[in-house]
Order: sequence, then structure tokens, then C-alpha cells
Amino acid sequence: MEPAERALAARDRVSRIDPYGFERPEDFDYAAYEEFFSTYLVILTRRAIKWSKLLKGSSSVQKSMTVKRYIRKGVPLEHRARVWMGVSGAQAQMERNPGYYHRLLQGETNNSLEEAIRTDMNRTFPDNVKFRKSADPCLQKTLYNVLLAYGHHNQDVGYCQGMNFIAGYLILITKNEEESFWLLDALVGRILPDYYSPEMLGLKTDQEVLGELVRTKLPAVAALMDAHGVLWTLVVSRWFICLFVDILPVETVLRIWDCLFNEGSKIIFRVALTLIKQHQAFILEATNVADVCEKFKEITKGSFVTECHTFMQKIFSEPGSLSMTTITRLRESCRAKLLMQG
Repeated sequence: MEPAERALAARDRVSRIDPYGFERPEDFDYAAYEEFFSTYLVILTRRAIKWSKLLKGSSSVQKSMTVKRYIRKGVPLEHRARVWMGVSGAQAQMERNPGYYHRLLQGETNNSLEEAIRTDMNRTFPDNVKFRKSADPCLQKTLYNVLLAYGHHNQDVGYCQGMNFIAGYLILITKNEEESFWLLDALVGRILPDYYSPEMLGLKTDQEVLGELVRTKLPAVAALMDAHGVLWTLVVSRWFICLFVDILPVETVLRIWDCLFNEGSKIIFRVALTLIKQHQAFILEATNVADVCEKFKEITKGSFVTECHTFMQKIFSEPGSLSMTTITRLRESCRAKLLMQG
């Protein structure tokens, strides 16, 4: 069969809307996806059997070396919400605070918070059929509730753009408002230090930390960024703010989040370093600032990121050793530098 015929045949077999409700883009490579997914399905089936055995008879998921190993190899969709809730501490928080989420929704009116959230509703996943006003049920109302409750819960943060995409993914996976709220709290309150506060100091710090890691591990890329005066925030801020949502393919983002909930924020650095290292030669072809920015957009597309199972293996091998001690030390020095700059 000719490539064009194969592509057409694959387009007929693969749904135009993915399992999470996202419409596939116009330039979606149906044939390549079908080829990848046929092998990935075998892996998923094998993992699902192992997970079912592991979780049998236990009410919650606790962190352990076995669970860490299993999570790195992927959590089946049917177990994902339960695993995320367990390893992130969200389940324990929810059980310690019964009724808290619903009390937050009945809290005092905050017009500026409500308006900020409402403004972003139609901008959140316009390519997802479940978030459209015509959908029944329409997930916009659920999303609004989760973000409103979080704004009341964490008034230092309130609502910040980017949180809508994260909460949206949580809702798609958990199909549960309250669980989505507690997972958002785990991410914003504990896993991502100070990313969404008004000053976004944690976010700015981590972008600088990535720059330092690149300087050590991929000095040629760091030299290119310096030569063209490109600030890291220009090319990676959305990676950090949106945790790769709307940047990498959905299945890949979910695999990253499996590890993020269990192992913490160093996973973000592993993903970023792997993307940069894999495409180092391509990035080094850049001849000006616009070129650098364009290349950083390009490296988040294609088969390398679509084939999520291989990609996840790479993030734990390609960047080499990356301890939390190193990240903490770099965070302290980068944060101090940013505070001095005012």
C-alpha cells in the first residue's frame, strides 16, 4: 500500500476525537499514530494486569519503590485518578477535611476572582468537545467550580492563567470535582513551589535553574542562548506554567504527570533537558532570536514526543543524574540572584 493510501486508511480507522475529547489537529499523522498505538496498546494491556494485581484489596496507594517503578512505566487510565490521589497526598487531605470543598463553593462572593476565571472559560480547550457549551454535561461549569474553590482556599494565589489548563486535565482524568480540587492543591500548594503566586518567583527561579542545568549538561546550547541574548523565560515559560499541557501530546503529558505527582517537580527538569538534549543539533542551527524561539516550539512535536513510552524511558536516562539536592541548591542561588535584581 502506498504511503498516501495508508494514511487515508488510518484516518478512517483512528477516531478524529481522542479518548479525552480533544479533536486531532489538521496535520495529525494518523498512520504514524496507528503504528505507534498498536505496539503501545500491548504495553498498556500488560501494565493494566500488573496494576490490577498491585492494587487488589488495597483502599489507597502508598509511595514505595515498587509503586515508583510501576508509575514510571505508566499508569492505566482506569487507575490514574486513584494513583494520583494516593501518591500526591491529595486523598489524605480530602479525608482529613470532609465537606471543606463544598463549603468553599458557598463562600463569600469575590467579584474580581469570579470575573478572572470566567474570562478564561472559553479559552480553555476550545478543541475539546467536552468543554464546549453544547456538550452535555459541559465541563466548563465543573472547571469554574474547581478554580473558584481553589481561589477561596488559597487567597495568596487566587486565580492565575495556566491553572485553567491544569484543572481541566485533572477533571478529564478524575471526572470528579472534589478530587480535582485536592489534586490542584497538591500541585499548586506543594509540588510546584510558588509558581502561581502574583510574583511567580518560584516559576522564574525554576526557569533559571533549567538554564544552569543546561549550562552544565549541554554547554553548547547555553552558549547559543547567551550569544543571542535569549532569556529562558522566552522559550520555556509555558512548559512550566502549563506543565506541558497544550505543548506535548495528551498521552505524553499524562505519563509525565504520573511521575510528577509521585516524584515531584524535578520531573519537569528531566523532561525539559531531554527535549533539549535530543534536539541539540537542531537547536544549534538557529541564527537569531526568532529562530531560537521557533526551534523550541518545533522540538515539542513529532514522533519523539508522541511515542510516550520510549520518551518516558529517555527522561530517566538522557539527562543523567539529577538529585533533589542539586535542584534545591540551584534554586537557592537562582532565587537569591532574582531577589537581588528586584
